[in-house]
Amino acid sequence: MSQKDPCQKQACAIQKCLQANKYVESRCEDVIRAMRKCCEAHRGVNSVCCSGFVKEFKATEEKT
Repeated sequence: MSQKDPCQKQACAIQKCLQANKYVESRCEDVIRAMRKCCEAHRGVNSVCCSGFVKEFKATEEKT
């Protein structure tokens, strides 16, 4: 049996917020921030939900 994605709750919150706000990202900054925080906390865990955020972290690290 596979484990539940550690950031699935935050990913669902983003989708719910975006749908409720007609996909205006600026209205969902708080839930997006919570997702980034979760993904950063669970680095190294194979998370489907965090796949886009992991790419973002790597790009940021390469710039510094």
